Amino acid sequence: MNDCRYRIATIPGDGIGVDVTAAAVAVLDTVLPGIEWTEFDWSCANYLRTGQMMPPDGPELLAGFDAILLGAVGFPGVPDHVSLWGLLIPLRRAFSQYVNLRPVRLLPGTESALRDRTAADLDILIVRENSEGEYSEIGGKHNPGRYDEFVLQESVFTRVGCERIIRYAFERARERGGRLCSATKSNGLIHSMPYWDSVFDQIAVEYPDVRTRQMHVDALAAEIVLHPDRLDVIVGSNLFGDILSDLAAAVTGGLGLAPSGNINPEGACPSMFEAVHGSAPDIAGQGIADPVAQILAGAMLLDHLGEHAAAAAVDRAVCDVLGAGQVRTPDLGGTATTTELATAIASRAAELVDAVSAEPR
Repeated sequence: MNDCRYRIATIPGDGIGVDVTAAAVAVLDTVLPGIEWTEFDWSCANYLRTGQMMPPDGPELLAGFDAILLGAVGFPGVPDHVSLWGLLIPLRRAFSQYVNLRPVRLLPGTESALRDRTAADLDILIVRENSEGEYSEIGGKHNPGRYDEFVLQESVFTRVGCERIIRYAFERARERGGRLCSATKSNGLIHSMPYWDSVFDQIAVEYPDVRTRQMHVDALAAEIVLHPDRLDVIVGSNLFGDILSDLAAAVTGGLGLAPSGNINPEGACPSMFEAVHGSAPDIAGQGIADPVAQILAGAMLLDHLGEHAAAAAVDRAVCDVLGAGQVRTPDLGGTATTTELATAIASRAAELVDAVSAEPR
């Protein structure tokens, strides 16, 4: 087993984010001893105490870490746009995490919301642009309180931003099944989406081995429900990728099973990994939250750091434990606690990584 040490920051956040982050840390420690963890109490609770989600020098405090494991953020009394723009989005942009990578698949022992669909039908990688697009600060409210009050919300699509995310998606498609679908809406958004489409077409010439499709986002949403087996890698803008990945995760068994990574592909800054699900404050602290999504986010983190054997052991352990069907949290129809499910996964992951280490080289 690799003896390298890594410095990883955790931001447990709010609600069940605290519960599942602790579970994921325990699993990662099992397969890769020697990680140095540093916890930052940046959350909605911190906002209610101090008026800020994180301190102004938050990015500087995190810059020296190898990676970040983020829990769910959100709590009643703090508007979502405050929590999002006070923590997650500033970190994504400070560290140029322009790729939001969201693998969605039907895990063993779980059921799809779609009738008669199997794991072979539901294995999609969504590549979402994570730094610009529709999630822009450009705009504002005008004539507030008057009858002619209005707001403007601008989108930003740069050539650099479009090229790098689309090229990243082509590379992932080339590694997988050789199929890439681009989410567009060029029939309604007259400037941004035709531009996105033109960049996609230009880059597609460089990848003649990848089969491409371009679908309007509404039709693509229907495709995920009706014909998910026709999809492999999807690339979309910030808004489209966000919506489609949640839909796909719901189709493949629920947000409680879906991980994601905010990736800086060049490795110049730390990347950040998180579950797709929210903070679920109604069940926080009860010990019943499903830790699978956060554990799989941890596996993505390990893989990103180059610890491929440890990452594969965690991923396989999740599949084995869920497939056995004996240890499940209430959302999966069982009675296990968060800790019991995480312990079962950690135990199986330890067996798997030890077996890999014992193999002759």
